[in-house]
Amino acid sequence: RVGSASSLSSAVINTRLQELVRLFKERTEKVKEKLIDPDVTSDDETPVASPAAALVPAPEEELEGDKPSGDDHYCEMLCCTFKHRPWLDRLKSSQFPSSIDPLTNLMYVLWLFFVVMAWNWNCWLIPVRWAFPYQTPANIHYWLLVDYLCDLIYLLDILIFQTRLQFVQGGDIITDKKAMKENYLRSQRFKMDVLCLLPLDFFYFKVGVNPLLRFPRCLKYMAFFEFNDRLEAILTKAYIYRVIRTTAYLLYSLHVNSCLYYWASAYEGLGSTTWVYDGEGNSYIRCYYWAVKTLITIGGLPDPKTLFEIVFQLLNYFTGVFAFSVMIGQMRDVVGAATAGQTYYRSCMDSTIKYMNFYKIPRTVQNRVKTWYEYTWHSQGMLDESELLVQLPDKMRLDIAIDVNYNIVSKVALFQGCDRQMIFDMLKRLRSVVYLPNDYVCKKGEIGREMYIIQAGQVQVLGGPDGKSVLVTLKAGSVFGEISLLAAGGGNRRTANVVAHGFANLFILEKKDLNEILVHYPESQKLLRKKAKKMLKSNNKPKDEKGGPGDPLIIPPKADTPKLFKAALAATGRMEGKGPLGRLRWRLKELKAMQE
Repeated sequence: RVGSASSLSSAVINTRLQELVRLFKERTEKVKEKLIDPDVTSDDETPVASPAAALVPAPEEELEGDKPSGDDHYCEMLCCTFKHRPWLDRLKSSQFPSSIDPLTNLMYVLWLFFVVMAWNWNCWLIPVRWAFPYQTPANIHYWLLVDYLCDLIYLLDILIFQTRLQFVQGGDIITDKKAMKENYLRSQRFKMDVLCLLPLDFFYFKVGVNPLLRFPRCLKYMAFFEFNDRLEAILTKAYIYRVIRTTAYLLYSLHVNSCLYYWASAYEGLGSTTWVYDGEGNSYIRCYYWAVKTLITIGGLPDPKTLFEIVFQLLNYFTGVFAFSVMIGQMRDVVGAATAGQTYYRSCMDSTIKYMNFYKIPRTVQNRVKTWYEYTWHSQGMLDESELLVQLPDKMRLDIAIDVNYNIVSKVALFQGCDRQMIFDMLKRLRSVVYLPNDYVCKKGEIGREMYIIQAGQVQVLGGPDGKSVLVTLKAGSVFGEISLLAAGGGNRRTANVVAHGFANLFILEKKDLNEILVHYPESQKLLRKKAKKMLKSNNKPKDEKGGPGDPLIIPPKADTPKLFKAALAATGRMEGKGPLGRLRWRLKELKAMQE
C-alpha cells in the first residue's frame, strides 16, 4: 500500500510539473512574439465584440426559476397539474391597443377591409335598389338589416379606430389619446365621415324606404383609397391588385350605366319603343349587355325615337368614350409599371449587343455576355443590387446588409473576435458579382486585392503540375482570398487558380475598402494582422518542414552518419585520439571548424 501511494503521488507531481513547463513555454513564446512584433496584442487586449451578451443565469437562479412563483396559478386535474392564467388577466392582456400605427398595423388593414366592404355594398346596391324592382315589401327587412350593419361599421370606425391613429408632428410620433382624438376631429376625414352618416333614414316614415336617401353613405371614399395604399404596401405583387382594381372601375361604370338605362326605359315605358328595354328575360343582364355595347361603342343598337332617348344616347356615347379611354390609359400605366424592370433589362441588353456588333466582338464573347445578362436578371431580378440601396438611408442599408450577409461574414475565421461595428461597416462595402461556368475568379501569381465569399454556387481550386487538377471544391458559405487583404511585402499574390464551377454568385470585399474601415478600429487592425501572420505561418509550415514529393532539390541533403560509425568515433574519443579512427575524428572536427 505504501508503494502504491508513493507511486500515485509521484505521478501527480510529475503531471503538475509538466503542466507548469507547458505554461512557461507558452508565456515565453508570447513574450518573444511581442518583442519581435510590437503590433501584436495580448489576449487581454483583444477587442471584444459589441453584441449584447446573453445573460447566463446562475445555478441558484435556475433552480428558483423552476419553482412556481406566487403570481402563477395552477389547476389540478386527476394526477396532473396544469399551469394557467386567471381569466381576468387574460381579458386584460387582450384589451384593445391605446394607439394604432396606420402604416404597419395589419389589424388596422383588416379593419379597413370590412369598412371598404360596407362602402362597396352601398355603392353597388343603392343604384340597383333604386332603378330595378328588386326591393319589395316582402324582403325589405333583409335589405334594412344589412344597411344598418354597414352603418354600425361606419360608426365603430369613427369612435374606436380613427380616434386612435398615430400621426407625425414635428418629426415625433404622437401616441397621446387626447392629441390623436383632436387631430382626427380637425381633419377633413372627420367631416366626410360625419356627412356620410347623415340620418336621412328618418324620411322613410314620410316618403317610404327610398334607397336614394342612403346616397351619403357613398361619401366614405377616403377609407377606400387608404385601404388601397396600405394593401399595396404589404403585397409582394401589388400590380396584380392594381389590375383587378382598374377592372372593377370599368365594371362599376357599366353597372351604373345599366341602372340608368333601366330607369330611362321605365320612364319612357317598358316596351313602348324599340330603343327601350322590352321587359323580357333577366332585366339586369339585358340592361348590362346594352350598357356594354354603348360604352364600348360596339354599335348595332336600335336608333332612339324620342327627344329624351336621343339626348340620353348622346350623353351615353360621350361618357362611354371618355370613360373607356381613361380606363385604357390607366391599364397601360399599371402594366407599364409592372414591367418597368423587364423593359430596363431589355434596353440594357440591346444597347450592349449593339455595342459589341459595332466593334465586331467575337461571337463566343457575345454569347457569354448574353448568358451573364440572362442569368443575372433571372437570379436577382435586377442587374445591379446597389441601384436599389442608393436611395435608402445609411441605417436602412445596414439593416438590409445584416439580414443578407451577416450570417456568412460572421463565420469567417479572420474576422472572429473583431469589433461588431467594424463587421457592420464591412457589410455595406460588399459587392455582388456573378461568374459564369469556367470563369476564372482569380489566377495564380496575380496580386490579390479582394476577398471572396460564396453566396450561391461552387468554385474549384486548381493546382498540380499542369495547373488543371481540382484540389478542392468550395461551396456556398465558403471564403477564400482573405489573407490577401492584410498580407504585405509580396505575400498577397494568389497561390492557385480559382474557377467557377457552374454559375456562382460571390460577394467581393476590396482591400482599399477594408483599409478605410480599419482606420477607425486600430485594435481590430492589430488583431487582424496577428491572425493573418498566424494563418500565413500555418500555410507555409508544411512546405518548410518537408518538400513535396515532386519538388526537385538543388543541393541534396547530407546523409546521416551511421550509428556504428558514431559509436567508433565515441570510443576513439575515450582513447585520446590514438589510432587511425582518432586521427579521422580530429580531421572531421577541423573541417567543421573551417565550414563555420
